[in-house]
Amino acid sequence: MRMTRGEQCFSAFNYVALACFGLLTLAPFIHILAQSFSSYRAIMSGEVSFWPVEWTTEAYVKVFQDSSFTEAFLISVERTVLGTCLNVILVSLLAYPLSKTYIQGRGPVMFLIVFTMLFSGGMIPTYILIKNLNLLNTFWVYIIPGAVNAFHVVIMKSFFQSIPNELEESARIDGSSNLGILFRIVIPLSMPAIATIALFNAVGHWNSFFDAVMYVTDSNLKPLQIYLREMVMSNSTNINTTDALERQLLAVESLKASALIASTLPILLVYPFLQKYFVKGIMIGSVKG
Repeated sequence: MRMTRGEQCFSAFNYVALACFGLLTLAPFIHILAQSFSSYRAIMSGEVSFWPVEWTTEAYVKVFQDSSFTEAFLISVERTVLGTCLNVILVSLLAYPLSKTYIQGRGPVMFLIVFTMLFSGGMIPTYILIKNLNLLNTFWVYIIPGAVNAFHVVIMKSFFQSIPNELEESARIDGSSNLGILFRIVIPLSMPAIATIALFNAVGHWNSFFDAVMYVTDSNLKPLQIYLREMVMSNSTNINTTDALERQLLAVESLKASALIASTLPILLVYPFLQKYFVKGIMIGSVKG
């Protein structure tokens, strides 16, 4: 059906408005990026807006040479990779049997899972539980307490229910076990939903800092977000700039900006590979079943 001239103008206006709002959301990121490549004089004189002034990469060199930054970066990478893999595996193993109507008792189990979405144990009881489990000041305190997310179980359960039962019946006739059906048939067909919850978990693990504040006092276990939080809140940095010329070229704002950009890049690089699955997975997982 052909659009009228008024509808075409309205559609063009919507595209322009969305483009403007998109640029507004990118403006702070572009400003930080420009600061990370600018000199001390340009930043302190207020000349930096959305383009680097007196281009320099010394801030990035200093940030990546800082042992505290690299240790925190590696902790965040390990947490994100291991936590996301464990989350996806456990959620899939729990959601698959809950998607089968012939399994008895799945109703009460599903009720208990949804109940945790509405009510939590509270901060102090959770702290006492983690302390009694000897998870304080350990790497696994980042992984185990949030290993299974109730919302992700609901998404995966709904997606599994959308897979035709005939496929599983054919595999069962061929002698495949339940785990064989799950990993050879169901999981490959569920990549949109898996990519969706993997992205949710990866972003959550990468950006999380509250659990590190609550449960970790060992500086060797602090993730990248704690490193950035301390740098931003103290408005200072422990990065060595012993040379007089380096102190003239590098401002604290430049070092903070370069650290922020370096911490953002991993997620920005991962997201495009999962984007094509993201919308499909969240839509099908939320409306099916």
